[in-house]
Amino acid sequence: MVPPGSAVTQQQFIASTGNRSLSNAPLIEETEVDQIVVPDRTSWKNLFAYMGPGFLVSIAYIDPGNFETDLQSGAQYKYELLWIILVASCAALIIQSLAANLGVVTGKHLAEHCRTEYPRVPNFILWVLAEISIVACDIPEVIGTAFALNMLFSIPVWGGVLLTGLSTLVLLALQQYGVRKLEFLIAFLVLTIAGCFFMELGYANPNPREVLRGLFVPQLKGNGATGLAISLLGAMVMPHNLFLHSALVLSRKIPRSVRGIKEACRFYMIESAFALMIAFLINVSVISVSGAVCNSSDLNPEDQNSCKDLDLNKASFLLKNVLGSWSSKLFAVALLASGQSSTITGTYAGQYVMQGFLDLRLKPWIRNFLTRCLAIVPSLIVAIIGGSAGAGQLIIIASMILSFELPFALIPLLKFTSSKTKMGIHANSKTISAVTSMIGSLIMAINIYYLVTSFVKLLIHSHLNIVVIVFSGILGFSGMSIYLAGIAYLVYRKNKEAATLLALTESENREMGNNSVYSLPREDIASMQLPQRRTIVDVD
Repeated sequence: MVPPGSAVTQQQFIASTGNRSLSNAPLIEETEVDQIVVPDRTSWKNLFAYMGPGFLVSIAYIDPGNFETDLQSGAQYKYELLWIILVASCAALIIQSLAANLGVVTGKHLAEHCRTEYPRVPNFILWVLAEISIVACDIPEVIGTAFALNMLFSIPVWGGVLLTGLSTLVLLALQQYGVRKLEFLIAFLVLTIAGCFFMELGYANPNPREVLRGLFVPQLKGNGATGLAISLLGAMVMPHNLFLHSALVLSRKIPRSVRGIKEACRFYMIESAFALMIAFLINVSVISVSGAVCNSSDLNPEDQNSCKDLDLNKASFLLKNVLGSWSSKLFAVALLASGQSSTITGTYAGQYVMQGFLDLRLKPWIRNFLTRCLAIVPSLIVAIIGGSAGAGQLIIIASMILSFELPFALIPLLKFTSSKTKMGIHANSKTISAVTSMIGSLIMAINIYYLVTSFVKLLIHSHLNIVVIVFSGILGFSGMSIYLAGIAYLVYRKNKEAATLLALTESENREMGNNSVYSLPREDIASMQLPQRRTIVDVD
Protein backbone atom coordinates (compact mmCIF):
# COMPACT_ATOMS: atom_id res chain seq x y z
CA MET A 1 0.00 0.00 0.00
CA VAL A 2 1.02 3.60 -0.48
CA PRO A 3 2.32 5.45 2.58
CA PRO A 4 0.00 8.21 3.74
CA GLY A 5 2.48 10.94 3.10
CA SER A 6 2.93 10.06 -0.56
CA ALA A 7 -0.63 9.30 -1.46
CA VAL A 8 -0.92 11.99 -4.10
CA THR A 9 2.48 11.74 -5.72
CA GLN A 10 3.05 7.99 -5.91
CA GLN A 11 1.09 5.85 -8.34
CA GLN A 12 0.52 2.25 -7.41
CA PHE A 13 -0.37 -0.70 -9.60
CA ILE A 14 0.38 -4.40 -9.79
CA ALA A 15 2.39 -5.14 -12.91
CA SER A 16 2.33 -8.32 -14.94
CA THR A 17 5.80 -9.80 -14.98
CA GLY A 18 7.45 -12.52 -16.97
CA ASN A 19 7.64 -14.92 -14.03
CA ARG A 20 4.90 -16.14 -11.77
CA SER A 21 5.58 -13.59 -9.04
CA LEU A 22 4.01 -10.20 -8.39
CA SER A 23 5.55 -6.77 -8.43
CA ASN A 24 4.45 -3.52 -6.83
CA ALA A 25 6.31 -1.33 -9.32
CA PRO A 26 4.21 1.22 -11.23
CA LEU A 27 3.12 -0.34 -14.50
CA ILE A 28 3.37 2.90 -16.47
CA GLU A 29 4.84 6.24 -15.60
CA GLU A 30 3.60 8.27 -18.56
CA THR A 31 -0.13 8.65 -19.21
CA GLU A 32 -0.02 9.88 -22.81
CA VAL A 33 -2.22 7.06 -24.05
CA ASP A 34 -5.85 7.99 -24.51
CA GLN A 35 -7.50 7.07 -21.24
CA ILE A 36 -10.80 7.52 -19.49
CA VAL A 37 -10.29 9.21 -16.14
CA VAL A 38 -13.07 8.88 -13.57
CA PRO A 39 -13.38 12.07 -11.48
CA ASP A 40 -12.84 11.60 -7.75
CA ARG A 41 -16.28 12.86 -6.79
CA THR A 42 -19.64 11.35 -5.91
CA SER A 43 -21.91 11.93 -8.90
CA TRP A 44 -24.19 9.91 -11.16
CA LYS A 45 -22.41 11.60 -14.07
CA ASN A 46 -19.48 9.28 -13.39
CA LEU A 47 -21.60 6.55 -14.99
CA PHE A 48 -20.72 7.88 -18.43
CA ALA A 49 -17.03 7.33 -17.73
CA TYR A 50 -17.74 3.64 -17.10
CA MET A 51 -19.86 3.11 -20.22
CA GLY A 52 -18.28 0.83 -22.78
CA PRO A 53 -17.07 -2.56 -21.47
CA GLY A 54 -20.57 -3.90 -20.78
CA PHE A 55 -21.79 -3.02 -24.26
CA LEU A 56 -18.74 -4.57 -25.90
CA VAL A 57 -19.32 -7.74 -23.87
CA SER A 58 -23.06 -7.76 -24.68
CA ILE A 59 -22.27 -8.07 -28.40
CA ALA A 60 -21.55 -11.74 -27.72
CA TYR A 61 -25.17 -12.15 -26.56
CA ILE A 62 -26.57 -11.22 -29.99
CA ASP A 63 -24.06 -12.98 -32.23
CA PRO A 64 -24.96 -15.48 -35.02
CA GLY A 65 -24.83 -18.34 -32.51
CA ASN A 66 -27.59 -16.70 -30.47
CA PHE A 67 -29.69 -16.03 -33.56
CA GLU A 68 -29.36 -19.67 -34.68
CA THR A 69 -30.33 -21.18 -31.32
CA ASP A 70 -33.14 -18.64 -30.85
CA LEU A 71 -34.62 -19.41 -34.27
CA GLN A 72 -34.52 -23.17 -33.75
CA SER A 73 -35.95 -22.87 -30.23
CA GLY A 74 -38.92 -20.87 -31.45
CA ALA A 75 -39.53 -23.02 -34.52
CA GLN A 76 -39.41 -26.34 -32.64
CA TYR A 77 -40.75 -25.48 -29.17
CA LYS A 78 -42.54 -22.17 -29.71
CA TYR A 79 -42.19 -20.18 -26.45
CA GLU A 80 -41.39 -23.10 -24.12
CA LEU A 81 -37.67 -22.26 -23.82
CA LEU A 82 -38.04 -18.53 -23.18
CA TRP A 83 -37.40 -19.16 -19.49
CA ILE A 84 -33.88 -20.28 -20.40
CA ILE A 85 -33.24 -16.82 -21.90
CA LEU A 86 -34.57 -15.15 -18.73
CA VAL A 87 -32.51 -17.34 -16.39
CA ALA A 88 -29.41 -17.04 -18.57
CA SER A 89 -29.74 -13.24 -18.76
CA CYS A 90 -30.10 -12.89 -14.99
CA ALA A 91 -27.20 -15.27 -14.45
CA ALA A 92 -25.15 -13.38 -17.02
CA LEU A 93 -25.73 -10.08 -15.22
CA ILE A 94 -24.54 -11.50 -11.90
CA ILE A 95 -21.58 -13.34 -13.41
CA GLN A 96 -20.45 -10.46 -15.63
CA SER A 97 -20.69 -8.08 -12.66
CA LEU A 98 -18.45 -10.40 -10.65
CA ALA A 99 -15.94 -10.47 -13.52
CA ALA A 100 -15.91 -6.66 -13.60
CA ASN A 101 -15.54 -6.50 -9.80
CA LEU A 102 -12.53 -8.83 -9.91
CA GLY A 103 -10.71 -6.54 -12.32
CA VAL A 104 -11.70 -3.32 -10.55
CA VAL A 105 -10.72 -4.45 -7.05
CA THR A 106 -7.51 -6.37 -7.77
CA GLY A 107 -6.24 -4.67 -10.93
CA LYS A 108 -5.74 -8.06 -12.56
CA HIS A 109 -8.05 -9.93 -14.89
CA LEU A 110 -9.28 -13.50 -14.51
CA ALA A 111 -6.63 -15.18 -16.66
CA GLU A 112 -3.83 -13.50 -14.71
CA HIS A 113 -5.35 -14.66 -11.43
CA CYS A 114 -5.49 -18.22 -12.76
CA ARG A 115 -1.79 -18.06 -13.70
CA THR A 116 -0.73 -16.94 -10.22
CA GLU A 117 -3.17 -19.22 -8.39
CA TYR A 118 -2.85 -22.64 -10.05
CA PRO A 119 0.17 -24.89 -10.65
CA ARG A 120 1.59 -25.02 -14.16
CA VAL A 121 -0.25 -28.13 -15.39
CA PRO A 122 -3.77 -27.09 -14.28
CA ASN A 123 -3.01 -23.57 -15.53
CA PHE A 124 -2.02 -24.95 -18.93
CA ILE A 125 -5.17 -27.09 -19.11
CA LEU A 126 -7.34 -24.11 -18.23
CA TRP A 127 -5.61 -22.10 -20.97
CA VAL A 128 -6.26 -24.85 -23.55
CA LEU A 129 -9.93 -25.00 -22.53
CA ALA A 130 -10.20 -21.21 -22.77
CA GLU A 131 -8.69 -21.27 -26.26
CA ILE A 132 -11.10 -24.03 -27.33
CA SER A 133 -14.02 -21.94 -26.09
CA ILE A 134 -12.80 -18.97 -28.15
CA VAL A 135 -12.57 -21.15 -31.26
CA ALA A 136 -16.03 -22.58 -30.51
CA CYS A 137 -17.30 -19.02 -30.23
CA ASP A 138 -15.70 -18.10 -33.56
CA ILE A 139 -17.37 -20.98 -35.43
CA PRO A 140 -20.84 -19.31 -35.41
CA GLU A 141 -19.25 -16.09 -36.65
CA VAL A 142 -17.60 -17.98 -39.52
CA ILE A 143 -20.81 -19.75 -40.51
CA GLY A 144 -22.97 -16.67 -39.94
CA THR A 145 -20.70 -14.64 -42.22
CA ALA A 146 -20.83 -17.43 -44.81
CA PHE A 147 -24.65 -17.43 -44.68
CA ALA A 148 -24.65 -13.64 -45.04
CA LEU A 149 -22.42 -13.81 -48.11
CA ASN A 150 -24.67 -16.51 -49.53
CA MET A 151 -27.75 -14.29 -49.13
CA LEU A 152 -26.01 -11.20 -50.49
CA PHE A 153 -24.02 -12.62 -53.40
CA SER A 154 -25.27 -16.25 -53.79
CA ILE A 155 -21.85 -17.57 -52.84
CA PRO A 156 -21.93 -21.24 -51.74
CA VAL A 157 -21.70 -21.70 -48.00
CA TRP A 158 -18.36 -23.50 -48.25
CA GLY A 159 -17.00 -20.65 -50.38
CA GLY A 160 -18.27 -18.13 -47.86
CA VAL A 161 -16.48 -20.04 -45.09
CA LEU A 162 -13.19 -19.65 -46.98
CA LEU A 163 -13.82 -15.95 -47.59
CA THR A 164 -14.30 -15.31 -43.87
CA GLY A 165 -10.53 -15.58 -43.54
CA LEU A 166 -10.36 -12.22 -45.31
CA SER A 167 -12.53 -10.59 -42.65
CA THR A 168 -9.39 -10.23 -40.54
CA LEU A 169 -7.90 -7.90 -43.14
CA VAL A 170 -11.17 -5.99 -43.44
CA LEU A 171 -11.35 -5.63 -39.67
CA LEU A 172 -7.81 -4.27 -39.53
CA ALA A 173 -8.54 -1.81 -42.34
CA LEU A 174 -11.51 -0.42 -40.41
CA GLN A 175 -9.67 -0.34 -37.08
CA GLN A 176 -7.24 2.27 -38.34
CA TYR A 177 -10.11 4.75 -38.27
CA GLY A 178 -10.70 4.00 -34.59
CA VAL A 179 -12.37 1.06 -32.97
CA ARG A 180 -15.06 3.29 -31.44
CA LYS A 181 -16.33 4.32 -34.89
CA LEU A 182 -16.32 0.69 -35.96
CA GLU A 183 -18.29 -0.34 -32.87
CA PHE A 184 -20.86 2.41 -33.47
CA LEU A 185 -21.34 1.22 -37.06
CA ILE A 186 -21.74 -2.41 -36.01
CA ALA A 187 -24.10 -1.49 -33.18
CA PHE A 188 -26.24 0.50 -35.61
CA LEU A 189 -26.51 -2.42 -38.04
CA VAL A 190 -27.27 -4.96 -35.31
CA LEU A 191 -29.89 -2.68 -33.74
CA THR A 192 -31.44 -2.28 -37.20
CA ILE A 193 -32.23 -5.98 -37.41
CA ALA A 194 -33.36 -5.88 -33.76
CA GLY A 195 -35.79 -3.09 -34.67
CA CYS A 196 -37.08 -5.21 -37.54
CA PHE A 197 -37.78 -8.13 -35.19
CA PHE A 198 -39.52 -5.78 -32.75
CA MET A 199 -41.71 -4.52 -35.61
CA GLU A 200 -42.33 -8.05 -36.79
CA LEU A 201 -43.70 -8.86 -33.32
CA GLY A 202 -46.65 -6.63 -34.19
CA TYR A 203 -47.36 -8.63 -37.34
CA ALA A 204 -46.67 -12.05 -35.81
CA ASN A 205 -48.86 -11.14 -32.82
CA PRO A 206 -47.66 -13.82 -30.38
CA ASN A 207 -50.08 -14.72 -27.60
CA PRO A 208 -48.98 -12.65 -24.56
CA ARG A 209 -50.14 -15.33 -22.11
CA GLU A 210 -48.13 -18.01 -23.88
CA VAL A 211 -45.06 -15.77 -24.00
CA LEU A 212 -45.32 -14.98 -20.27
CA ARG A 213 -45.89 -18.66 -19.51
CA GLY A 214 -42.79 -19.54 -21.50
CA LEU A 215 -40.79 -16.91 -19.60
CA PHE A 216 -41.80 -17.87 -16.08
CA VAL A 217 -42.78 -21.59 -16.21
CA PRO A 218 -39.69 -23.81 -16.64
CA GLN A 219 -40.21 -26.89 -18.80
CA LEU A 220 -38.03 -29.24 -20.85
CA LYS A 221 -39.98 -31.70 -22.98
CA GLY A 222 -37.68 -34.34 -24.36
CA ASN A 223 -33.96 -34.72 -24.96
CA GLY A 224 -34.10 -32.39 -27.94
CA ALA A 225 -35.36 -29.58 -25.73
CA THR A 226 -32.57 -30.26 -23.24
CA GLY A 227 -29.99 -30.06 -26.02
CA LEU A 228 -31.38 -26.74 -27.22
CA ALA A 229 -31.52 -25.46 -23.63
CA ILE A 230 -27.81 -26.24 -23.25
CA SER A 231 -27.13 -24.48 -26.56
CA LEU A 232 -29.07 -21.43 -25.37
CA LEU A 233 -27.08 -21.38 -22.12
CA GLY A 234 -23.81 -21.73 -24.01
CA ALA A 235 -24.76 -19.00 -26.46
CA MET A 236 -25.81 -16.63 -23.66
CA VAL A 237 -23.19 -17.18 -20.92
CA MET A 238 -19.88 -17.63 -22.74
CA PRO A 239 -16.64 -18.54 -20.93
CA HIS A 240 -14.48 -16.10 -22.89
CA ASN A 241 -16.76 -13.23 -21.85
CA LEU A 242 -15.65 -13.65 -18.23
CA PHE A 243 -12.01 -13.20 -19.19
CA LEU A 244 -12.93 -10.32 -21.49
CA HIS A 245 -15.02 -8.30 -19.02
CA SER A 246 -12.53 -8.62 -16.16
CA ALA A 247 -9.86 -7.19 -18.48
CA LEU A 248 -11.81 -4.41 -20.20
CA VAL A 249 -12.55 -2.65 -16.90
CA LEU A 250 -8.81 -2.16 -16.39
CA SER A 251 -8.77 0.51 -19.11
CA ARG A 252 -10.29 3.06 -16.68
CA LYS A 253 -8.39 5.24 -14.24
CA ILE A 254 -10.37 5.05 -11.01
CA PRO A 255 -9.85 6.34 -7.44
CA ARG A 256 -8.48 3.62 -5.13
CA SER A 257 -10.55 4.66 -2.12
CA VAL A 258 -13.22 2.33 -0.76
CA ARG A 259 -15.88 4.70 -2.05
CA GLY A 260 -14.25 4.93 -5.47
CA ILE A 261 -14.03 1.16 -5.88
CA LYS A 262 -17.60 0.59 -4.67
CA GLU A 263 -18.82 3.24 -7.09
CA ALA A 264 -16.92 1.61 -9.96
CA CYS A 265 -18.44 -1.81 -9.16
CA ARG A 266 -21.92 -0.31 -8.89
CA PHE A 267 -21.73 1.66 -12.14
CA TYR A 268 -20.27 -1.28 -14.03
CA MET A 269 -23.21 -3.38 -12.85
CA ILE A 270 -25.71 -0.70 -13.99
CA GLU A 271 -24.02 -0.45 -17.37
CA SER A 272 -23.98 -4.23 -17.77
CA ALA A 273 -27.64 -4.44 -16.74
CA PHE A 274 -28.67 -1.93 -19.40
CA ALA A 275 -26.61 -3.60 -22.14
CA LEU A 276 -27.78 -7.11 -21.23
CA MET A 277 -31.41 -5.96 -21.03
CA ILE A 278 -31.20 -4.87 -24.68
CA ALA A 279 -29.65 -8.22 -25.61
CA PHE A 280 -32.38 -10.02 -23.61
CA LEU A 281 -35.17 -8.19 -25.45
CA ILE A 282 -33.57 -8.97 -28.81
CA ASN A 283 -33.30 -12.69 -28.00
CA VAL A 284 -36.88 -12.83 -26.70
CA SER A 285 -38.16 -11.08 -29.83
CA VAL A 286 -36.31 -13.50 -32.13
CA ILE A 287 -37.73 -16.56 -30.33
CA SER A 288 -41.23 -15.04 -30.19
CA VAL A 289 -41.26 -14.16 -33.89
CA SER A 290 -39.90 -17.58 -34.85
CA GLY A 291 -42.38 -19.36 -32.56
CA ALA A 292 -45.39 -17.32 -33.72
CA VAL A 293 -44.63 -17.49 -37.45
CA CYS A 294 -43.53 -21.14 -37.62
CA ASN A 295 -46.49 -22.32 -35.53
CA SER A 296 -49.04 -20.29 -37.48
CA SER A 297 -51.88 -22.15 -39.18
CA ASP A 298 -51.78 -20.11 -42.41
CA LEU A 299 -48.17 -20.74 -43.45
CA ASN A 300 -47.57 -21.56 -47.12
CA PRO A 301 -45.87 -24.91 -47.90
CA GLU A 302 -42.52 -23.29 -48.68
CA ASP A 303 -42.35 -21.50 -45.33
CA GLN A 304 -43.50 -24.65 -43.54
CA ASN A 305 -40.51 -26.53 -44.98
CA SER A 306 -38.22 -23.69 -43.91
CA CYS A 307 -39.53 -23.89 -40.35
CA LYS A 308 -38.93 -27.64 -40.16
CA ASP A 309 -35.20 -27.12 -40.68
CA LEU A 310 -34.76 -23.46 -39.76
CA ASP A 311 -31.31 -21.94 -39.81
CA LEU A 312 -29.75 -18.55 -40.40
CA ASN A 313 -29.71 -19.09 -44.16
CA LYS A 314 -33.52 -19.45 -44.29
CA ALA A 315 -34.61 -17.09 -41.52
CA SER A 316 -35.08 -13.97 -43.64
CA PHE A 317 -38.63 -15.03 -44.56
CA LEU A 318 -39.61 -14.19 -40.98
CA LEU A 319 -39.11 -10.50 -41.79
CA LYS A 320 -41.10 -10.34 -45.04
CA ASN A 321 -43.98 -8.51 -43.41
CA VAL A 322 -41.65 -5.67 -42.42
CA LEU A 323 -39.08 -5.57 -45.21
CA GLY A 324 -40.72 -7.28 -48.15
CA SER A 325 -38.27 -8.25 -50.88
CA TRP A 326 -35.42 -6.52 -48.98
CA SER A 327 -35.73 -8.87 -46.01
CA SER A 328 -32.99 -11.24 -47.21
CA LYS A 329 -30.51 -8.47 -47.98
CA LEU A 330 -30.95 -6.47 -44.78
CA PHE A 331 -30.96 -9.61 -42.64
CA ALA A 332 -27.72 -10.63 -44.35
CA VAL A 333 -26.11 -7.23 -43.69
CA ALA A 334 -27.09 -7.36 -40.01
CA LEU A 335 -25.89 -10.98 -39.77
CA LEU A 336 -22.59 -9.95 -41.32
CA ALA A 337 -22.28 -7.08 -38.86
CA SER A 338 -23.16 -9.35 -35.95
CA GLY A 339 -20.49 -11.84 -36.95
CA GLN A 340 -17.80 -9.21 -37.37
CA SER A 341 -18.63 -7.46 -34.11
CA SER A 342 -18.32 -10.78 -32.32
CA THR A 343 -14.97 -11.28 -34.04
CA ILE A 344 -13.74 -8.12 -32.27
CA THR A 345 -14.71 -9.43 -28.83
CA GLY A 346 -13.21 -12.84 -29.62
CA THR A 347 -9.93 -11.26 -30.70
CA TYR A 348 -9.64 -9.19 -27.54
CA ALA A 349 -10.62 -12.14 -25.35
CA GLY A 350 -7.97 -14.26 -27.05
CA GLN A 351 -5.34 -11.60 -26.40
CA TYR A 352 -6.21 -11.38 -22.70
CA VAL A 353 -6.35 -15.16 -22.29
CA MET A 354 -2.94 -15.68 -23.89
CA GLN A 355 -1.39 -12.74 -22.03
CA GLY A 356 -2.92 -13.80 -18.71
CA PHE A 357 -2.27 -17.54 -18.73
CA LEU A 358 1.08 -17.54 -20.55
CA ASP A 359 2.28 -13.93 -20.23
CA LEU A 360 2.54 -14.00 -24.02
CA ARG A 361 1.30 -11.29 -26.38
CA LEU A 362 0.63 -11.49 -30.11
CA LYS A 363 -0.32 -8.74 -32.51
CA PRO A 364 -4.13 -8.58 -32.79
CA TRP A 365 -4.19 -9.47 -36.50
CA ILE A 366 -2.03 -12.57 -35.91
CA ARG A 367 -4.23 -13.62 -32.98
CA ASN A 368 -7.39 -13.08 -35.03
CA PHE A 369 -6.00 -14.96 -38.02
CA LEU A 370 -4.93 -18.00 -35.97
CA THR A 371 -8.31 -18.24 -34.21
CA ARG A 372 -10.17 -17.83 -37.48
CA CYS A 373 -8.12 -20.54 -39.21
CA LEU A 374 -8.89 -23.00 -36.40
CA ALA A 375 -12.60 -22.19 -36.74
CA ILE A 376 -12.58 -22.42 -40.55
CA VAL A 377 -11.39 -26.05 -40.71
CA PRO A 378 -14.41 -27.76 -39.02
CA SER A 379 -16.80 -25.22 -40.56
CA LEU A 380 -15.48 -25.92 -44.06
CA ILE A 381 -15.64 -29.72 -43.65
CA VAL A 382 -19.22 -29.62 -42.37
CA ALA A 383 -20.31 -27.05 -44.99
CA ILE A 384 -18.96 -29.24 -47.83
CA ILE A 385 -20.45 -32.47 -46.49
CA GLY A 386 -23.69 -31.27 -44.89
CA GLY A 387 -24.39 -27.99 -46.69
CA SER A 388 -26.20 -25.14 -44.94
CA ALA A 389 -28.19 -27.54 -42.73
CA GLY A 390 -25.01 -29.19 -41.46
CA ALA A 391 -23.37 -25.80 -40.92
CA GLY A 392 -26.38 -24.63 -38.93
CA GLN A 393 -26.17 -27.75 -36.77
CA LEU A 394 -22.49 -27.06 -36.16
CA ILE A 395 -23.47 -23.73 -34.59
CA ILE A 396 -25.64 -25.62 -32.11
CA ILE A 397 -22.78 -28.00 -31.31
CA ALA A 398 -20.37 -25.09 -30.82
CA SER A 399 -22.82 -23.46 -28.41
CA MET A 400 -23.06 -26.73 -26.47
CA ILE A 401 -19.27 -26.88 -26.22
CA LEU A 402 -19.32 -23.39 -24.70
CA SER A 403 -21.85 -24.54 -22.12
CA PHE A 404 -19.77 -27.59 -21.18
CA GLU A 405 -16.65 -25.45 -20.77
CA LEU A 406 -18.34 -22.71 -18.74
CA PRO A 407 -17.58 -24.27 -15.30
CA PHE A 408 -13.83 -24.06 -15.95
CA ALA A 409 -14.05 -20.26 -16.14
CA LEU A 410 -16.98 -19.76 -13.79
CA ILE A 411 -15.68 -21.71 -10.79
CA PRO A 412 -12.34 -19.84 -10.58
CA LEU A 413 -14.23 -16.54 -10.93
CA LEU A 414 -16.62 -17.41 -8.10
CA LYS A 415 -13.81 -18.60 -5.83
CA PHE A 416 -11.62 -15.56 -6.49
CA THR A 417 -14.41 -13.03 -5.95
CA SER A 418 -15.52 -14.81 -2.77
CA SER A 419 -11.99 -14.76 -1.34
CA LYS A 420 -11.36 -12.09 1.28
CA THR A 421 -7.65 -12.59 0.70
CA LYS A 422 -8.02 -11.37 -2.88
CA MET A 423 -11.01 -9.04 -2.62
CA GLY A 424 -10.83 -7.76 0.97
CA ILE A 425 -14.02 -5.97 2.03
CA HIS A 426 -15.28 -6.21 -1.57
CA ALA A 427 -15.58 -10.03 -1.47
CA ASN A 428 -18.93 -11.58 -2.36
CA SER A 429 -21.57 -11.63 0.34
CA LYS A 430 -22.96 -14.96 1.48
CA THR A 431 -26.15 -14.28 -0.50
CA ILE A 432 -24.26 -13.61 -3.75
CA SER A 433 -22.06 -16.65 -3.14
CA ALA A 434 -25.14 -18.84 -2.60
CA VAL A 435 -26.92 -17.52 -5.70
CA THR A 436 -23.89 -17.91 -7.95
CA SER A 437 -23.24 -21.40 -6.59
CA MET A 438 -26.81 -22.34 -7.45
CA ILE A 439 -26.38 -20.92 -10.97
CA GLY A 440 -23.17 -22.87 -11.49
CA SER A 441 -24.69 -26.06 -10.08
CA LEU A 442 -27.75 -25.73 -12.34
CA ILE A 443 -25.60 -25.31 -15.45
CA MET A 444 -23.39 -28.26 -14.54
CA ALA A 445 -26.40 -30.45 -13.68
CA ILE A 446 -28.07 -29.76 -17.04
CA ASN A 447 -24.80 -30.44 -18.87
CA ILE A 448 -24.14 -33.73 -17.08
CA TYR A 449 -27.75 -34.88 -17.48
CA TYR A 450 -27.63 -34.25 -21.21
CA LEU A 451 -24.24 -35.94 -21.60
CA VAL A 452 -25.30 -39.07 -19.76
CA THR A 453 -28.75 -39.45 -21.35
CA SER A 454 -27.49 -38.75 -24.87
CA PHE A 455 -24.56 -41.10 -24.57
CA VAL A 456 -26.66 -43.91 -23.08
CA LYS A 457 -29.30 -43.50 -25.80
CA LEU A 458 -26.58 -43.56 -28.46
CA LEU A 459 -25.17 -46.81 -27.10
CA ILE A 460 -28.58 -48.48 -26.72
CA HIS A 461 -29.81 -47.65 -30.22
CA SER A 462 -26.51 -48.23 -32.03
CA HIS A 463 -26.06 -51.28 -34.26
CA LEU A 464 -22.41 -51.78 -33.40
CA ASN A 465 -20.77 -54.94 -32.17
CA ILE A 466 -21.22 -55.54 -28.44
CA VAL A 467 -17.46 -55.34 -27.87
CA VAL A 468 -17.34 -51.92 -29.59
CA ILE A 469 -20.31 -50.73 -27.53
CA VAL A 470 -18.67 -51.81 -24.26
CA PHE A 471 -15.35 -50.24 -25.26
CA SER A 472 -17.11 -47.01 -26.29
CA GLY A 473 -19.04 -46.98 -23.02
CA ILE A 474 -15.83 -47.32 -21.00
CA LEU A 475 -14.18 -44.49 -22.93
CA GLY A 476 -17.26 -42.28 -22.73
CA PHE A 477 -17.83 -42.65 -19.01
CA SER A 478 -14.08 -42.29 -18.36
CA GLY A 479 -14.25 -38.97 -20.17
CA MET A 480 -17.21 -37.91 -18.03
CA SER A 481 -15.30 -38.93 -14.91
CA ILE A 482 -12.34 -36.77 -15.95
CA TYR A 483 -14.75 -33.88 -16.62
CA LEU A 484 -16.28 -34.22 -13.15
CA ALA A 485 -12.85 -34.66 -11.54
CA GLY A 486 -11.67 -31.41 -13.14
CA ILE A 487 -14.70 -29.56 -11.81
CA ALA A 488 -14.21 -31.10 -8.35
CA TYR A 489 -10.55 -30.02 -8.34
CA LEU A 490 -11.50 -26.40 -9.00
CA VAL A 491 -14.32 -26.47 -6.44
CA TYR A 492 -12.47 -28.01 -3.52
CA ARG A 493 -8.97 -26.65 -4.06
CA LYS A 494 -8.17 -23.96 -1.48
CA ASN A 495 -7.09 -20.55 -2.70
CA LYS A 496 -3.59 -19.36 -1.96
CA GLU A 497 -3.34 -17.32 1.21
CA ALA A 498 -0.78 -14.81 -0.02
CA ALA A 499 -2.08 -12.08 -2.34
CA THR A 500 -1.64 -8.34 -2.77
CA LEU A 501 -4.72 -6.16 -2.58
CA LEU A 502 -5.03 -3.03 -4.62
CA ALA A 503 -8.14 -1.99 -2.72
CA LEU A 504 -7.66 0.09 0.40
CA THR A 505 -9.17 -1.33 3.57
CA GLU A 506 -11.61 0.70 5.66
CA SER A 507 -8.92 1.64 8.23
CA GLU A 508 -6.44 2.62 5.54
CA ASN A 509 -9.11 4.67 3.80
CA ARG A 510 -9.78 6.63 7.01
CA GLU A 511 -6.04 7.06 7.55
CA MET A 512 -5.68 8.52 4.05
CA GLY A 513 -8.20 11.23 4.85
CA ASN A 514 -9.23 13.24 1.82
CA ASN A 515 -6.20 12.26 -0.25
CA SER A 516 -7.06 10.08 -3.22
CA VAL A 517 -4.99 7.35 -4.81
CA TYR A 518 -5.58 6.57 -8.46
CA SER A 519 -4.80 3.37 -10.29
CA LEU A 520 -3.50 3.95 -13.76
CA PRO A 521 -5.21 2.07 -16.55
CA ARG A 522 -3.34 -1.01 -17.70
CA GLU A 523 -1.42 0.05 -20.80
CA ASP A 524 -1.47 -3.48 -22.21
CA ILE A 525 -5.25 -3.57 -21.75
CA ALA A 526 -5.89 -0.07 -23.04
CA SER A 527 -3.77 -0.56 -26.14
CA MET A 528 -5.58 -3.79 -27.00
CA GLN A 529 -9.00 -2.28 -26.47
CA LEU A 530 -8.32 1.05 -28.18
CA PRO A 531 -5.74 0.67 -30.98
CA GLN A 532 -3.81 3.88 -31.49
CA ARG A 533 -2.35 5.31 -34.69
CA ARG A 534 0.77 6.50 -32.91
CA THR A 535 3.37 4.21 -31.40
CA ILE A 536 3.24 3.72 -27.64
CA VAL A 537 6.48 2.85 -25.90
CA ASP A 538 6.15 0.25 -23.17
CA VAL A 539 7.79 1.06 -19.84
CA ASP A 540 9.26 -1.91 -18.05
